[in-house]
Amino acid sequence: MKSPIILALDTKDIDLAQKWILACLDRVDHFKVGLEFYLQHGPAGIERLRQVAEFNLFLDLKLYDIPNTVKGAVESVAKLSPKFLTVHAAGGKKMISESAKALPNGSITAVTVLTSFSEEDFSSMGNTQSIEKTTISWANLALQSGATSLVCSPFEVSALRKLSSNAVLITPGVRVEGDDVGDQVRVMSPKDALSEGADFVVIGRSITKLWDGSDLKMRGKIELISNTIA
Repeated sequence: MKSPIILALDTKDIDLAQKWILACLDRVDHFKVGLEFYLQHGPAGIERLRQVAEFNLFLDLKLYDIPNTVKGAVESVAKLSPKFLTVHAAGGKKMISESAKALPNGSITAVTVLTSFSEEDFSSMGNTQSIEKTTISWANLALQSGATSLVCSPFEVSALRKLSSNAVLITPGVRVEGDDVGDQVRVMSPKDALSEGADFVVIGRSITKLWDGSDLKMRGKIELISNTIA
């Protein structure tokens, strides 16, 4: 059985990303490609990654613009057949609806409040509701508008699972005990995030930082995480 880990390929180096995929493919079959990689290499970069193995693509572009522009952007990447494609939930009903129409064979994945925000940061931007209340509101609207998956921090995933039993819930901001939290603020262990109702946890540097030219350390870390969430 494959792990519920989505491995974040947070690098601009295609060869390195290919090696990470091959190192982890026996336990992980979902890989996240974000702006860092996509802006450097575009669709051709995704195709090169798929030359080494077939995998489920989580294309994390966090699209956010007027509805027509986002619709066109989704149409532009639809040929890459992403399983999950992220848009910002804050983009609103029409933007998400148009996105969903443009990706009939994939899941529009609405990103709620970024895991890098604390309550203080969020409030300082003029938001009057808490992160949890805002997340629930945005998520509800996104699901009504055609999104079928959601991204939230582990701290909101329980509330979103109560909101929908069918939506796929994906949580970044997870760390194994002892790992550096980096630029994440609202963090939780993978086991706790899954216990709260997440379907997938996104993990990158906690695993990929162990790459030393051999796959042993990365594979060992995945085994360690998988054992804790079994």
